[in-house]
Parts: sequence; C-alpha cells; structure tokens
Amino acid sequence: MPLGALTRPPLESTDDRLEFETMIAELSTRFINLSAAELDREIEEALRRISLSLGIELAILWQFPDNAPGVIRPTHAYAAPGLPAPSEPMTQDDYPWAYQQVLAGRMFTIGSLADFPPEAAVDRATCERFGIKAGACLPLVVTGEPPFGALGLNILTSPMSWPVYVLPRLQLVAAVFANALARRRHELTLLKNEARLTAGSDLAGLAFYEVHHTDRVVWIDDRFRNLVGVPPDREQGLGPLEYWAERLHPDDRARVLDTRTQLLEGAVDKFDVEYRLLVPEERWIRHICRIAALDGSGKTVKSLAVLRDITKRKQDEEALRRAFVEIRELKDRVLAESDYLKEEINVTRAHGEITGRSAAIQKILHQVEQVASTDSTVLIYGETGTGKELLAQAIHGLSPRRREVMVKVNCAALPSGLVESELFGRERGAFTGALTRQVGRFELADRSTIFLDEVGELPADVQVKLLRVLQEGELERLGSPRTIKVNVRIIAATNRDLVEEVRKGRFREDLFYRLNVFPMRMPPLRERPEDIPLMVWTFLEACSSRMGKKITKIQRSTMDALQRYAWPGNVRELRNVIEHGAIVTSGDTLQVPLLGEKVPLLGEDVAAIPQSQLLTDVEREHILRVLKQTGWHIKGPTGAAAALGLNAATLYSRMKKLGIKREQL
Repeated sequence: MPLGALTRPPLESTDDRLEFETMIAELSTRFINLSAAELDREIEEALRRISLSLGIELAILWQFPDNAPGVIRPTHAYAAPGLPAPSEPMTQDDYPWAYQQVLAGRMFTIGSLADFPPEAAVDRATCERFGIKAGACLPLVVTGEPPFGALGLNILTSPMSWPVYVLPRLQLVAAVFANALARRRHELTLLKNEARLTAGSDLAGLAFYEVHHTDRVVWIDDRFRNLVGVPPDREQGLGPLEYWAERLHPDDRARVLDTRTQLLEGAVDKFDVEYRLLVPEERWIRHICRIAALDGSGKTVKSLAVLRDITKRKQDEEALRRAFVEIRELKDRVLAESDYLKEEINVTRAHGEITGRSAAIQKILHQVEQVASTDSTVLIYGETGTGKELLAQAIHGLSPRRREVMVKVNCAALPSGLVESELFGRERGAFTGALTRQVGRFELADRSTIFLDEVGELPADVQVKLLRVLQEGELERLGSPRTIKVNVRIIAATNRDLVEEVRKGRFREDLFYRLNVFPMRMPPLRERPEDIPLMVWTFLEACSSRMGKKITKIQRSTMDALQRYAWPGNVRELRNVIEHGAIVTSGDTLQVPLLGEKVPLLGEDVAAIPQSQLLTDVEREHILRVLKQTGWHIKGPTGAAAALGLNAATLYSRMKKLGIKREQL
C-alpha cells in the first residue's frame, strides 16, 4: 500500500532512533515475567511511551469480546492531553474493511485518507467523522490461534509517512502485547476452571490427589487430608499415600493395593473401587484413579485421583438390604400363615369352647386361667378325642399372645423324612426335592403359641432341636448356618405315658422335664358323664343348622344310653355319633342307631372287658367299623376321615400305627 506524503517524519535523528530501539527492547523485557495484576498498567504505560516517541495523538488497544461477534471493544488507550480516551465499543459496520484485514491477520498503515482503497469507503468516512488523518493497525495474534484484537495508532493533526524501519518494531510491540494478554486470558481461564472444579468438588464432596511417580511427589488437597485424616507433617513424598494405605480395612487392603499396582504398571488406565478406611471409625470410600501420563515403557508417570465418602450411601444400602430381608421373611411368613390357615380353616375349634359343667372340667378351666397369662410350657395328657387341642386353644385364647394365630402341628401326621423341615424350615436346595424356601412352623409361631399334638411321636434327632428351642429360643433352617431367634410359647399334648417312654429310651428325659413344666390331664368323657347332655345339645344344634334340619327333641332313653356308654373315642366319638344321628333322623326327634351295637358301658370293670376292648383295640375296632360303613373311602365329605372327625393324613397315620389294612375286611 503506498505511503502518504511524509509531512511529519518521526525519529529524524540517530539519537531518537537509538532511544526508540532501547525503549522497544526494554518493553519486551518488562512483559516477560509480568503478573496478570500489573499487565493493564504496563500496557497503558507502553502505549504512552510509544505515542510520545512517534508523535501519535491516540493509541488504542482493541479486543473482540467472546460473547459479541462483530464488536470491537477498547480495553487500553493513550490519548494526548486535551483528547478524550475512547470508551465505547464499535462494530464491524464502522470499519468493515479494516475489520476484515484484522481477521485475516494483516497489518496496514494509512499515511492519509487518500490511501484507503475504493472498497474502504465506509472506513474512510468513519475516520473523517473522528478527525483521523493517518494511522496504523496491527492485529493481536498468538501463534496457532486466530486474531483476538488490534493495536490502533492514530494521527489527528496531519498526514504522516510511516518509515519502513518503524513497522517491524511496532509489530514486535503488538506481539508482546498479544502474548501477554493471551497468557493472562489463559491464566484467568485456568482460575475459572479451577474455581469451577473446586466448587464442583465441594458440592460432590470429592477429595483430590496427584502423584508424579518419577520424582515421587504427591500433592493432596484439604479434602483428601480431612477425609483420610493425614496429619500436617505427612505431606511430602509418598507419606500421604503410605498413610492412606495404612488405614485400609484389612479385608479390603490386598484387593485395593493390587488394583493400584496394575494401574502403576500400565495394565489398566483407570480403576474405580469401593473399600473401607479406618480413620479411626470405619468409612466407605469410592476411589477413582486415572493415568495422566506414561513413560516410553508404558509405565505410569503421573496419575490423578478423586475420593468420595460414600458411608451414608453404604449405610442406606445396608438398611435397605436388611429391610428387604425382613420384608422377604415377613412375606414368607404371611404366605406360610395363609397356607396354614387354608389347611386349618375347616378344622378344630370344635364349636369354639370346652363344653361342660362337671367338677373335672371346672378344675381344668381353673388351671387354664392359672397358666394362660404366663409363657410357661404346658404338657397336656389325655386319651384320643378328649379335646386336648381345644384345651390348648383355650390357654392361647386367654394369653397375651392371643392376637396372633396359634400354630398347630400333629407330630404323628408328619412324614418321617420331613418332620425337621416342617418344624424348623428349610432353604432352597437343602435336600433333593427342596425346590423352594420353606418357613418352619416355629418361625411361623414367633410371638405366638405352637401346639405340638402327639409330641411323643417325634424322632430322636428332632427332639434334640426342640430341646434347643425350649432352652435358648434358637433354631436353624435346614441348609442354612444362620441362627434364627424365636419367641414361641409351646403347648404339647400326648396320649402316651411319657414317663414310660423315657424309661424305655424312646423319649429324651431332659426334653420331658422341659415340656412337663405345667402338666394338665384332660379327663376322658367316661369320667364326666354329667357333661354329656350339654355336649349333645351343642353338637346337635350345630349339625342341625348345617344340614338345614330342625331336631329339637331327644328321648330320655336315648340320653340315658348316651350317658351310660363308655365312649372309648371320647368327645370326638360323641360328636361323630350325634352327627350320624342327625343325618339319619327325618323328624324332630334325634335317632341314634349306632347305640344299638354292643359296646362297653360305664360301670363295667375294665379288667373284665375282653382284651380286644382295651383302648388301642377299641380305637382299632371303631376305625374298622367306620371304614366298613364308608366302604373304605377315607377322603371326601362322606369318607371315614370326615366321619371320625380326623384329617385324612391323621387317619392314615393311625391306621398304620394300629396295623389296619384293607385285606382285613
């Protein structure tokens, strides 16, 4: 571009040029180690000295704002005395041609307004408006980056020719300014990023450390120091990380250090582990470490890591896990209780209460009131069918545990191979065929009462486990080592002579004494004939209502016969006889055809009863008689089990025990 007429040649003398060269060298040196805080003052001082040396009235440093494309903003300036320093930004619309030159990184000078090319008409008009007669524009450029501003030198008094030897010096000044400003921009960016990182770390609760492995230097922040508990005198060398390693939980140390070794050897470029620190209380830590630099052999030279205290999360997870376990156990218990209630829904409360006014029954009821409010173990003796289960239900119904269901177990009816799992539960896979987890009856009865009918039938190995439950309130499911605490009140019943069973070695003596805390004997029906009329009317009312009949009369001879009968099957047999009579009765007067058979009567000498009429044989003959009447059908509403008031499984068990087989028909 042609220079304008040389009307004001600067630096005319050799001394002036030497002084200018010295000033440029000094300025370059001053900006080498200049701090960011001193930069603004030094730039404006440099603009002043350059302007005075070259006779420039207005020197401006323009920069492009990051958030406003097409705008140029004055950030530093020198104005000759009497001239205002510019403060308002301008846009590329004011200097469109000059703006494009700066973006292209090209320096240009104007000796006079006539030097503007034709396409710079807008720029020339703007200069005329501001009174600019000559000027120079030098882009601010850092190697490898686009221009971010320009240095503008303006003459307002007259045209000026720019000597060739001045321009390289001005370019040097512009480069010095550009590098200093770029360095400050980077420093500010780093400070902002560091502030953001610090704020983010504070919000996330992250502790940080950096390790230079070649010179064994470790840098840690305050959060790391506080989290790991590093004392102030352990900050140099590998001290902080050695201190950290010492605090690793013994169960986690080998795993964590092995993972860290893999990273140091370059086998992995990152690890993310969770472990415990003892500082001094136990804390859970999440530790994320990355490789920042490797050497030529692939080993780690520098690594960066963050740590976060996740103790609260782990505590919440553990609480949630325990809650899930508790929910699962409660669910299992509810399901088991539901299944149990389904099995029991049609059985046993046998009209809900013990019926009778005899002295024997009043004595029993008094004993019930005495023992019900305690948690003592009760052992009920009595013949089959006397109502031992009703007595257990009465004790439970008056006890503090009455809000929970009483769990009933007929020990004689349980399959021999499944007794233990039924009572104490099992885990899935505990034995072949155990496809699901099963809650045992003792777990089901936790905080309630369990009634163990026919307790004398329990196998010896199960007696040992039952003794432990009685002594310690503890059990283990089959296939599980976990001990389960239960709070169960035990009521047991038997029709055997347990003292004799202990003497013969078939029942544990220590278990007998544990069960026999409060013995109760349920009297057989033949010892309380005065209770029979009341029981007959109770059973008849229930049967008539269920069958839709109105049976309101019983002949005196029938009632006398019922009271004279010895009732080897006791209350259960009486109920069955009354139900049979209700079935066959067509009018309003009860008919009891079964009483026509030859049966032992009250008052007969038991010794005079044929051998076949002893208790077990009487029971055997009675079951055989009912089986014949039902055509050996055991299950169903018209089967022998229903007629005898028994579960089908119980009847099968009794038949097996008494040696009853179909071929004997």
